[in-house]
Amino acid sequence: MRRSIPFALILAAAACGPAEVVVTMEIDVQNPDAEGTMQLALSDIEVQLIPFDRDVVFDSMTTAFGTPEPEVPQDLIEQRAEVQAAQAEWDAATRRWATIRDTLQKLSGVLETLNRGSGDYVVLFREFNDWDSQLGAAERAQERTFSAFDALQQGTIRASDSVRVLQDNWADDAFAGVGTVFAEKQSVLGLDWVMDTTDASGVARGGLMVKPGQYWIYARYEQAYTELYWNVPITVEGGEPLTVSLTRSNAQERIKL
Repeated sequence: MRRSIPFALILAAAACGPAEVVVTMEIDVQNPDAEGTMQLALSDIEVQLIPFDRDVVFDSMTTAFGTPEPEVPQDLIEQRAEVQAAQAEWDAATRRWATIRDTLQKLSGVLETLNRGSGDYVVLFREFNDWDSQLGAAERAQERTFSAFDALQQGTIRASDSVRVLQDNWADDAFAGVGTVFAEKQSVLGLDWVMDTTDASGVARGGLMVKPGQYWIYARYEQAYTELYWNVPITVEGGEPLTVSLTRSNAQERIKL
C-alpha cells in the first residue's frame, strides 16, 4: 500500500544548513542483452531527508486506529508469483527469438558480399540455414509463453484491484491528519526536511543540505510486481559531504498491487 504524503503539505520552510548529504541509487537488474545482471542507476527518483522515522509515526497511528490493515491474501501472492515466473519465461523466449532474428540478418548481410561459389559462402549459407530452421520454433515459443503469461495476469488483475481499494480506503481513515503530525514533529525537533531528485547517473546532490542531526533517507522505486522502499537512518555532521548509497541490500521489497 502506498503511504505517500504530498511534500508541500509537510515541508516547513527549511534553511540551508552547513551539512550536505549526497545520495546514490543503483540496483542490480537482469541484463537484457546477456546472461546475468547489470547495475542500473535509478534516475528521476525523489529522495527525502526526514528528521524522524516516518514508519514509527505510521505504526503508532495504525495501533491507535485499532482496525488492522487489510492483508493481501496468500493465494493472491502465490498467483502473482506465477504471473511473474510466466513473464520471465516469455522474456527469455523473446530474447531467444530476437537473437536468432538478429543473427540471420547479420549472416544475410555477409552472404550478399560473397561469391556464391566460394567456400566461405557455402559455410555461411549452411550456418544461415541452421539458424533459419530454429526461427519458427522460437516464434511459436514466444507466442505460447505470452499466451500463458497473459492468461495468468488477467486472472489476478481484478483480485489485485479489489485488495488495493480496500487498503487505500483503510489508509484514508487510519492516516487522516498524518501531514499535521509530521509538521508538528519537525517543528519540535527544529531540524530541516528537504528533498532532491536523482540525476541521470542516479545521484542526488545539491538539494540535500541540512542542519547536523539524526535523519532518515526516504525513497521508493517501483518495479513490475514489487517496490523497493528505503527508510535508512543516518547521522549528519558538519564538514565533508556524507555519501549514502541506496541499493537492494538496504531496501525493503514490498508487494505492489
